[in-house]
Amino acid sequence: MTTLQSVPSLGTHPASGSLPGRAETRERLSGATYDLLVIGGGILGISTAWHAAQSGLRVALVDAGDFAGATSSASSKLLHGGLRYLQTGAVKLVAENHFERRAVSRQVAPHLANPLTFYLPVYKGGPHGAAKLGAGVFAYSALSAFGDGVGHVISPARARRDVPELRTDNLKAVAVYGDDQMNDARMALMTVRAAADAGAVVLNHAAVTGLRFTRGRVTGADLEDRTDGTEFGVNARLVLNATGPWVDHLRRMEDAGAAPSIRLSKGAHLVLRRTRPWKAALATPIDRYRITFALPWEDMLLLGTTDEEYEGDPADVSVTAKDTAQILDEAAFSVRDQQLSPDLITYSFAGLRVLPGGPGDTSRAKRETVLTEGRGGMLSVAGGKWTTFRHIGRTVMSKLAALPGHGLAEDMEPMARLPRKLPLPGIANPDAVAHRLLVDGGAPGPRMAADTARHLATHYGSLAFDIARLANEDPALAKRIHPDAPEIWAQVVYARDREWAETAEDVLRRRTTLTVRGLATDEVRAGVEGLLAARG
Repeated sequence: MTTLQSVPSLGTHPASGSLPGRAETRERLSGATYDLLVIGGGILGISTAWHAAQSGLRVALVDAGDFAGATSSASSKLLHGGLRYLQTGAVKLVAENHFERRAVSRQVAPHLANPLTFYLPVYKGGPHGAAKLGAGVFAYSALSAFGDGVGHVISPARARRDVPELRTDNLKAVAVYGDDQMNDARMALMTVRAAADAGAVVLNHAAVTGLRFTRGRVTGADLEDRTDGTEFGVNARLVLNATGPWVDHLRRMEDAGAAPSIRLSKGAHLVLRRTRPWKAALATPIDRYRITFALPWEDMLLLGTTDEEYEGDPADVSVTAKDTAQILDEAAFSVRDQQLSPDLITYSFAGLRVLPGGPGDTSRAKRETVLTEGRGGMLSVAGGKWTTFRHIGRTVMSKLAALPGHGLAEDMEPMARLPRKLPLPGIANPDAVAHRLLVDGGAPGPRMAADTARHLATHYGSLAFDIARLANEDPALAKRIHPDAPEIWAQVVYARDREWAETAEDVLRRRTTLTVRGLATDEVRAGVEGLLAARG
């Protein structure tokens, strides 16, 4: 059994190519005037910073917490076209979503996205009939150019073979379609890395304490480094507010009288241990508009999601007992009781969807991107879908270029010549990477375990070889962090030196899967904190 006692003393030598320290990064941020300061390190801010840096702009990106530390790592982990939009007639939107989904999963990040077959069960007395859903999944697959096969209908017995915990009482048929899945925190971190590789200066755990103004225009921000209390500032020609649920809070720093621009919808999820292997996901209609998901994810089962208006402090969002009961009750429409025992729950999380302001049921609201320009010239962006994060980044850049009198059009001419499908770092065939890790990853030490090789390949792509080198140089780093998880200690050193990890939560919740697996024990946390303290 893996022991942890000696681990905190390991990894004192930084990984090759380590990032600059926080003090050096603060000096870089405060010592220049940037073309664009992006405030907010969720996926929208990250994507915009990536595209801006690729365009040749001098870009700074800061976040008060960790990158993807809020809603961007609390999604349903899907890259999807949005099947439910078909019933509202939004055919063009579904086609656009499919285009972006295929681009990310095929050309941009095939090492981070996985195809996933979905079964949509049709029960007697349910909100939709088999013929309607069969036609729907066929149309859905047609809008993706049948790249995931042809949507069709199968028998309950066939579906039960792939989803052993499928409830078959009163089950008439099962519609089948394809989408993609990801680890959202890993996808976001790879996009941060892409932005940094393109020249952006990035810093997490740096909170905005005030905005800077020049002749009435927002020209930067004052910040506090939350790791040590250091105060510093950033000057910029333009400032982008991409703070997600906090977007109106920052808008009121610009203009105390700014009217609300958004409303929030809370989405909660549960993670459970699986009782048996699943080869497909379930998407079960609850009513005409809502679907509940049961998704095999990270060797676990992900259930969700809720959708209700949220009016509290975004920092306080959490999963309540009511949320847990609702998710389990809705999952029980199609999942057998033995898989839904509360004893199987390892983790729960909630995120906030940012929706356009206005009345109406949040479950029926479109996931539109909200773009506003404030009195001081600050552009604010919020909302949208994970699937379209690249498109939103480009849209924001086009808006910045078109701002009258202070746009960046001339500086952004190189953007028009960029490839439409720039890959994220580590792009590689994960099967090939896993094979190489199994063949070479253990030399000169013991052979790497197959589950570890597969995990590294599908979370880092070719960058997994850098982690394997750390493990080879220090055999103690090749050991598992926890006996029941595929992660190894070399990943903690890599997260510390190459992925901006500052806290144990950064490592355990977003750079590894230990928290969601329910394996972030006191002993594991102490080992991670020891390695973080050994930063070279």
